[in-house]
Amino acid sequence: MASLIQKAAIFGAAGAIGPPVAAELEQRGIPFRVVGRTRAKLEKAFGNLKHAEIFDADLSDLRSASAAARGVDTIVYTVGLPYPAHHLHPALMRTTVEASVAMQVRRLVLVSSVYAYGVPRTSRVAETHPRLPDTRKGKFRKEQEDIALEAQKKGQLDSLVVRLPDFYGPGADNSLANPIFQAALAGKTANWIGPVNPPHEFVYVPDTGPVIVDLASCAECYGEAWNYGGTAEINTMDFITRVYRAVGRSPKYRTVGRGLLKMMGWFSPLYKELPEMLYLQETPVILDDSKLRAKFPDVRKTTYDDGIAQTLAWMRKR
Repeated sequence: MASLIQKAAIFGAAGAIGPPVAAELEQRGIPFRVVGRTRAKLEKAFGNLKHAEIFDADLSDLRSASAAARGVDTIVYTVGLPYPAHHLHPALMRTTVEASVAMQVRRLVLVSSVYAYGVPRTSRVAETHPRLPDTRKGKFRKEQEDIALEAQKKGQLDSLVVRLPDFYGPGADNSLANPIFQAALAGKTANWIGPVNPPHEFVYVPDTGPVIVDLASCAECYGEAWNYGGTAEINTMDFITRVYRAVGRSPKYRTVGRGLLKMMGWFSPLYKELPEMLYLQETPVILDDSKLRAKFPDVRKTTYDDGIAQTLAWMRKR
């Protein structure tokens, strides 16, 4: 049976989620374009893939974004932004939608986060949970999602949102979790923002590719949001302990609380943005992805121990 996707484009391909999406498209033999700001970075990450087309573009510029969208039927939007630049999420999505409409792109898949949900009202958060973010970054993410989904309501294109929790693994160095691996390998103390005892979840980055491409290839999956949760609930202390034990060391960690973060924020734009996100450690969002698993019963979730071992192996080869 012919694939729903004839040619895809991955916007923001060089981040954490773009490479596993590219790997899955490559495995399925679907031609795709990898789009990002820096051609050399794209060449290094995707230059050896048979079905990849390298395309450097500035996605904040409509002309450049339109050129990146030309000739594809599906855009998978995986753009990640540092915390101080989160206010750009809505503007970049507006430009992407405008470029998609101009180039007659038929489908848009937005990879989002748990931020739009805000503080959880339930122990597990399904797609029906209200999106009532209190944080600035949560409001920017909600606005971004609304722009994407509104495009379908207006009949401009088909769109869907897939929400992911914190992630770790190859290529995810901007995550909260990967620095734990780096500290463990170096025999140093890991840093963590907020408490380590509440339940948490992490998704292993390579697992995201098949799920995102499955959703992108599913005509009836558009027009709504889909959660993809982590492997299982785990508290951060247990995760840190597993990482250190995997390298043969006893766990060493320190936590940074709200007061110290605020002080550090006087000197750092990044740390200034962190206090409002502490709620994710204090009252974590644990995703209920039963809707996704009902639609795709074979969804893969790598165990924490296997994911940790594979991440350490990747880091040792760098």
